[in-house]
Amino acid sequence: MRNHKIDHLVSEFSRGRIDRREFMGMLVAAGVGISSAGALATRAALAAGPKKGGHFRLGMADFATTDSLEPALLDTRMQQNITFQLRNCLVEVLAGGDLGPELAESWEGSKDATRWTFKLRKGVEFHNGKSLTPADVIWSINHHLGEDSTSAVKPFFRGLKEMKATGANEITFVLESGNQDFPALMAYYSIVIVPEGTTNFDDGMGTGGYVLENFEPGVRSLVKRAPNYWKENAAHFDSVEIIAIGDSTARHNALVSGEIDAYNFVDLKTVHLLARRSNVNILRVSGKAHYAFACRTDTPPYDNNDARLALKYGINREMILQQILNGYGTLGNDHPLSPAYRFYNGSIPQRSYDPDKAKFHARKAGIDGMELSLHCAETPFGGATDAGVLYSEHLKACGINMKVVREPDDGFWNSVWAKKPFFATRWSGRVTEDLMFNLAYSASALETGWNETYFNSDRLNKLLAEARVEADEAKRAEMYGEIQLIIHEQGGTVTPVFADFVDVASDRIGHGPLSSDFDLDGCRASERWWFV
Repeated sequence: MRNHKIDHLVSEFSRGRIDRREFMGMLVAAGVGISSAGALATRAALAAGPKKGGHFRLGMADFATTDSLEPALLDTRMQQNITFQLRNCLVEVLAGGDLGPELAESWEGSKDATRWTFKLRKGVEFHNGKSLTPADVIWSINHHLGEDSTSAVKPFFRGLKEMKATGANEITFVLESGNQDFPALMAYYSIVIVPEGTTNFDDGMGTGGYVLENFEPGVRSLVKRAPNYWKENAAHFDSVEIIAIGDSTARHNALVSGEIDAYNFVDLKTVHLLARRSNVNILRVSGKAHYAFACRTDTPPYDNNDARLALKYGINREMILQQILNGYGTLGNDHPLSPAYRFYNGSIPQRSYDPDKAKFHARKAGIDGMELSLHCAETPFGGATDAGVLYSEHLKACGINMKVVREPDDGFWNSVWAKKPFFATRWSGRVTEDLMFNLAYSASALETGWNETYFNSDRLNKLLAEARVEADEAKRAEMYGEIQLIIHEQGGTVTPVFADFVDVASDRIGHGPLSSDFDLDGCRASERWWFV
């Protein structure tokens, strides 16, 4: 039977006639339990839709004192979140993983995918009032393509023959060979649009929903809502402050004490304690993120594939999933694609913990009895150091000695990642298979420094180029399937798990469907969330 008194309270709250505190108090007085009252309040607020206003405080893991707002050098979550506060791409990754229009209202490719035309939105302005033009887009992309550029996206434009304005609000890209996924490239977080001629990227100038007030690298940032933002129903907060908090316990305490409203990289060992609190929401999304241990295949002893296979057979994936991720994820299989990808190869047998096989390959490689070092920090993922210690115990049963070296969290991406011979790593996945493979496993990624394992397979590079052009979906599936098998069998990445994105937010925060490409709603929480 419906309770008309409660229905009336929900209606009054949704219309803004009573605030949340009054609403909760009246529900409890009417006999509704506290947890049920909180759930009712959240549902009612979401039904009412986004509201403007308030100062949103976001606790951020993954940052560095060397952070900047230079689009070609975006490595940390703090950089990525601030970037999406200030700037836009031509294309946006929507909550369901599909591509949607952002600064480009539409795009169209030729039949052979060698020519792509993007129509820009009219009336879009930068924070300084300057109108968006094709020249701004051309400048922004060319910034990544300079001779000395180490931008991760530089290889993606290697086949670009021409980039030109073909109208007042239109830009056309002509490629040497086809690229079926070219629009997805325009959604990459580094390819944000800045005004033509920009050299000081740290001023934050962009077309985004917020204007930069203050930026202290690796410490905090402050933005305020842009008065001329072109997106409807977005950028709801009056202001947003991002606070760098490296320690997971400190992030937890800051939320519980009301110092922040949300944070990322939740400690999965204690997330169940947060879930018991009626004023906290656990935001869990399955996607493409994977936690791994990477070895440089150009460095002994990891230049021997038997050594790499020994490491792959020597890890108990199920134990990592349960003890480190607390079940918040799925098993990995030593390649970067999860079932969330369109061309995931489910026919590759799941590799399991096999000490006998690990011993066999270790003896062949001559690493049995040798002491290896695994370099870990909490920067790549929460629990990375504990995962490394657990992994070392697994290897011990395989006759392999591995010492875990605890590295400083600050500066991990610059001093440890892709520099030490064996290290913890994290990838959030990318929109398409081509982006993921090209970014981290191709020969061209060796030039940018993003090929962390220095793996270089002629067959992989050939398949990658062919799949990019191929329009037949079945043929593309075969090509990408073989690439996954190559990495599974020969690559330098031990990928035990795919991790769910798990964020925590106060129940005062409202949001729509959450994106699965990055944590914090695709790094767009500041734009997409609101206070209820």
